[in-house]
Amino acid sequence: MKPTFSQDDRILVLGIGNILWADEGFGVRAVEEFHRRYAVPDNVTILDGGTQGLYLVNYLEEADRLIVFDAIDYGLEPGQLKLVRDDEVPRFTGAKKMSLHQTGFQEVISAADLLGRCPKHLVLIGCQPLDLEDWGGPLTPPVRDQIAPAINLACAILAEWGLTVSQRAEPLADIERLLANDIDHLHYETRPA
Repeated sequence: MKPTFSQDDRILVLGIGNILWADEGFGVRAVEEFHRRYAVPDNVTILDGGTQGLYLVNYLEEADRLIVFDAIDYGLEPGQLKLVRDDEVPRFTGAKKMSLHQTGFQEVISAADLLGRCPKHLVLIGCQPLDLEDWGGPLTPPVRDQIAPAINLACAILAEWGLTVSQRAEPLADIERLLANDIDHLHYETRPA
């Protein structure tokens, strides 16, 4: 059954993870690139959730629909994407641990659910990591190569929900970047050693 969409639905596009641990930063890098490439309607919020854990509850409470980018350990080949929807997204900490920092995010979903304000529709776009031990290291090539396909999946989900995103005609000014202080992908991961 195709979900009904209201133009008043509030949508949160969220990236979670830790950019300091190589592939663990996939979610943040994916949402950062999504924000760099696309302009979205006013009812869509794009957020770098980093490792904020329960501080994200308020954002989930305000959303009717949620798309999350994250590094997910499904035991697949490194760089493989997997999309999980609605009830397949674990809500309680007793569920099978899938994300590398999921305990915190499961608690966020649980808390929003207990408050009666969990988004009606949840989509998790996960990428199988290769390296989680390289402190300060960049995304590995197989994971980095999945940022564009993950963004395409998010755009397809938004289209299913009746929303159109438009490619930005002009690059974002530095002040409009999702991540500042030279921790954005371009400056942090491509700087000379």
